[in-house]
Amino acid sequence: MVIKLTSEAHDRIAAAIATAETRTSGEIFCVLARSVSSYRDVSLGWAAAAALILPLGLIPFGFEAAWIPGFADSWEAAHLASREISTGQALGAYAVIQAVLFLAVYLITRLPTVTRWVTPAAVRRARVRNAAVQQFLAHGLHVTEGRTGVLIFAALSDHRVEVVADEGIHARVDQTVWGDAAEALSQGLKRGDPAAGFEAAIGLCGEVLAIHFPPRSGNPNEVADRLVVI
Repeated sequence: MVIKLTSEAHDRIAAAIATAETRTSGEIFCVLARSVSSYRDVSLGWAAAAALILPLGLIPFGFEAAWIPGFADSWEAAHLASREISTGQALGAYAVIQAVLFLAVYLITRLPTVTRWVTPAAVRRARVRNAAVQQFLAHGLHVTEGRTGVLIFAALSDHRVEVVADEGIHARVDQTVWGDAAEALSQGLKRGDPAAGFEAAIGLCGEVLAIHFPPRSGNPNEVADRLVVI
């Protein structure tokens, strides 16, 4: 998914955050991540499994080195060592097949679409969640007064959205609100209008924060009102 955000889109999102925060002491921050992981370890896992398992299917068919051109002589040695030579050639040929399979599967699974297919949903969900939490901490949302920070996070390559709310909010807010906000952003991304998606998600978060966390005296802005793209 290729999404380009104009300066106007950034301004719209910043304005939506500022408007929402006028009615609450909570802090809202937005992050758009192009990728949260290369998933290279997943590709390596599939490649290793293919190299170890798939060649075993050749054994019942009497696999021998002669199946691979150049691995067996056209003349067979007529002495005791011939069996040892044949075994060594077969093992060498088997290793070549494993290496070829490993490389082929690794390269195929590095294609972005294939990577997404072969990566378990639980793995992608966990890494997106971890990336969101890291951004939450990196931008100081965990040290706001009252612990009322909310991060709206979108991972483009994984097609996932996360909303992370600080501990000061969890006990008082129905968790379905964050699911609604995530869905609103997801719909905007699907339409190719991320700014509208973020605006909708910010609006939903702002409404619930305004109910449970009204503005404090002076209502200081503890976190910058903006979208960060990483």
